[in-house]
Amino acid sequence: MTMKWKKNGYTLIEILVALTIIGLLFSFGYVSFRDFSRRQTISGVAKNIQGDLRLAQGNAITGQKPVGCNTTLDTFGFRVLTTASYAIEANCGATTVSVKSVSLPAGVSISTPTPNPLLFKILGQGTNLGATDWALILTQTGTGNTVTVTVTSGGEIK
Repeated sequence: MTMKWKKNGYTLIEILVALTIIGLLFSFGYVSFRDFSRRQTISGVAKNIQGDLRLAQGNAITGQKPVGCNTTLDTFGFRVLTTASYAIEANCGATTVSVKSVSLPAGVSISTPTPNPLLFKILGQGTNLGATDWALILTQTGTGNTVTVTVTSGGEIK
């Protein structure tokens, strides 16, 4: 009587091939996710800046005085402080009142546009741009990703 061995399980070669394929799929997926995450970071910063520009514009249109503005409100401004921060300010006569200060996430820098600050005049009187558009360029270090936030001479924020 001869015994036949029933082969159960996988060989070492089959396991190594399967692990190699899984490793390759994981590495491609990770690289794609990392690139997506970086693009989302700079896109999120651009959306926040657009929101802050709309905040300054809306406060200027309504003529809403911030706390600490005891004189006549003239303008609301968006000022780039450094390559990593900006502020929303209210200009009350000779006094400037800081409404909001923001630091950008690590790896994202902001250009200093002209003019700096961008001013929104109260009660819908426009901006300090004249006939030119205002462009703020965000750059992500190490990736080459850039996003431009634009305010047109008519005050449209894109």
